[in-house]
Amino acid sequence: MPKVSVILPIYNVAPYLEETFQSIIHQSLTEIEIIAVNDGSTDNSEEIIKKYQKQDARIILLAQENRGQSAARNLALKYATGQYIYMMDSDDLLIDKNALQTCYEYAEKNQADFIFFDGESFSEKGESRISRNSKRTHLIDENQKSDGEQLLNLMLDTKAHNCVVWLLFIRKAFLDRINLHFYEGIIHEDELFTTILTLSSNNIYCLKRSLVGHRIRSASTMGLNFSKRNMNCYLTVADQLLNFRKSPIIHKFLRYTLSKVFYTGHLIPFKDKPAVFWRALRSGYLKYIGWKSALVFWVKSSK
Repeated sequence: MPKVSVILPIYNVAPYLEETFQSIIHQSLTEIEIIAVNDGSTDNSEEIIKKYQKQDARIILLAQENRGQSAARNLALKYATGQYIYMMDSDDLLIDKNALQTCYEYAEKNQADFIFFDGESFSEKGESRISRNSKRTHLIDENQKSDGEQLLNLMLDTKAHNCVVWLLFIRKAFLDRINLHFYEGIIHEDELFTTILTLSSNNIYCLKRSLVGHRIRSASTMGLNFSKRNMNCYLTVADQLLNFRKSPIIHKFLRYTLSKVFYTGHLIPFKDKPAVFWRALRSGYLKYIGWKSALVFWVKSSK
């Protein structure tokens, strides 16, 4: 059994993919498998995967029609045999050659359900650092076990919440036990996945290391302009979280999230606003959005 399954959902990232593979295959931890899912790429991403697959038998290539990152990750999880799961964006870099070894040893030492660590963000051309909320381990003592609800409360109170899965190293047996998968057909799926993951555990640890470099580029999901789709997907996340659990921490999370989403929502075209707002109103989400964000959503100009 591999110690770690590295999952790579891949869609049209050919300019960056070789650098990503290089950062993984040269990790000091060799007992890994790399599950690369070609999510219907129209560039030469699959040719690059096959090139590295010939060089390294640890690389497993799966392919599907373009169905999005959630579906690609879910497909990879079906085939993953590693003791731990690390889900990496396919244009990112492991910036420490001992990253996976360090995570594995730390998670094993503490028998954690999952651990979280810090990352660095950099621009598409790599010439400058970008301030993104990818550092939060300073809030927790290392080797201190955290309860998920208490941890999420702390992250929300300190505005340090970060939903991304590329800052997590997850025990596969825990993931199987809670039967957690990615919700397909939406973007911002990490918001749903990581919140449920966190609230399902009382055995979480932080590793005070910065281990991954996250590339910010204009063509990525997070680099695209904020749109009606972004807002509708956040509303789907809200629907699913309330299906998971109606509790004070979920209500707090939704106030934290939807108020920001609708404040940012002033950027979408005015013609798209009525349908989005009506959906939120019909679902009873105005109490999470707040009147200030609702007013900005309708009144503030996107120019």
